[in-house]
Amino acid sequence: MAKRYFTSDHEWIEIDGDTATFGITDHAQSQLGDIVFVELPEVGRKVAKGDSTAVVESVKAASDIYAPVSGEIVAANDALSGDPAQVNRDAAGTGLFGKIRLADKGELAGLMSESEYQAFLGAKP
Repeated sequence: MAKRYFTSDHEWIEIDGDTATFGITDHAQSQLGDIVFVELPEVGRKVAKGDSTAVVESVKAASDIYAPVSGEIVAANDALSGDPAQVNRDAAGTGLFGKIRLADKGELAGLMSESEYQAFLGAKP
């Protein structure tokens, strides 16, 4: 079973071997409101942990999506181009942004588990 991790910037990442699927959390999409545009990650681009990989625009704001880990973008969810509201409907599923091939699995140690992320959200004012 794939393991899911979370960042303090409200991205999630699900590991499957040396590849990970990533997107924004349900909390993030609810804070953004109705999503109207997604700039997808560029396939083939090498990113460092924390680099901007995509952009999401809503009726309220625009926000960068950051790489939860370093690696190479190996897939983008092209379906979001025609239907960016998928992020609102299913942020942790069909609203995913893409896939990244991990450069260093050791970076996962700096991410939160689901229970840690829920505690992090509870600590927010």
